Amino acid sequence: MTIKVAVNGYGTIGKRVADAVSKQDDMEIVGVTKTRPTYEAGMAIDKGYDLYCAIDENLKRFEDTGIPIKGTLSDLLGKCDVVVDCTPGKKGAEHLETYRKAGVKSIFQGGEKHGMIGMSFNALSNYSENLGVDHTRVVSCNTTGLTRTLYPIFDRIGIDKVYATMVRRGPDPNNSKKGPVNAIVPVLKVPSHHGPDLKTVIHGIDIDTMAVAVPTTLMHLHSIVVRLKRESSTEEVLSIWEETPRVRFVNGGEGIESTAQIMEMARDLLRERSDLNEIIVWKDGVHVVGDHLYYYQAIHQESDVVPENIDCIRAMFRITEDNMESIEKTNKALGIQ
Repeated sequence: MTIKVAVNGYGTIGKRVADAVSKQDDMEIVGVTKTRPTYEAGMAIDKGYDLYCAIDENLKRFEDTGIPIKGTLSDLLGKCDVVVDCTPGKKGAEHLETYRKAGVKSIFQGGEKHGMIGMSFNALSNYSENLGVDHTRVVSCNTTGLTRTLYPIFDRIGIDKVYATMVRRGPDPNNSKKGPVNAIVPVLKVPSHHGPDLKTVIHGIDIDTMAVAVPTTLMHLHSIVVRLKRESSTEEVLSIWEETPRVRFVNGGEGIESTAQIMEMARDLLRERSDLNEIIVWKDGVHVVGDHLYYYQAIHQESDVVPENIDCIRAMFRITEDNMESIEKTNKALGIQ
């Protein structure tokens, strides 16, 4: 069974999802959309993707620039089994009824509200809940990061309470219109949205989150304190994470002391676009004291959700009902640890 996949929104996440789908042997890209004839539209065509105009009114703009398109979004929806919506946050949910009327399944990203879609997805924690569903959302990059490291602890040791602070990058590296440029901006609403979002994929977890935005474009960083159900040890926690897919250790003692060195590591690994789909944990920054766990992790906001979208497609079409089978298959295709 080969699933025909459309990507609505060939931007930061969309182009990565399209490339990831193209590397799978059980799915194929049948087209991607752009709203405007940007350089990314040309790159999509260079990669061999069929390009469609996301907004009917912009058809003439593509014609005027000579960028060949195959039609509109409605044309593309007639050729796919599922559409991965990678449009800007809060825009995707506006398309839900369009996808329903077209009779295609749809996957949204973390910028959309859980309540608008009705389901959320993480491959590790709630794959089975998404088997056969028609519409769901992959939780945000930060929530994906929290889930990857907290769920195995929640499952194996038990968690009484989590306190987490998100140190958020300002814009993505390609965004020159957003700050902060020279400030640290606290998110004054408590809890930040990350805690409630995590509860959509780890049911029963008690977590409070805060967030600040800082002037960097590289990664997010999390400072996390966990009160465990029982006393544990640093060794036990590390052994659990060593068995957890999409978690990668680094060491400050080996010179990786910041997100800058992490991204340099990604370049040295020759990762495409310098992407790190894994969640990065400082091994020498993990400490367990009695029943309290303390650790730091870094999130590459442009890429950690990409493999989740692939696994989500398999769950929706029941290609496999075993989440670990899907995770292993996706990881092998994408070269993920």
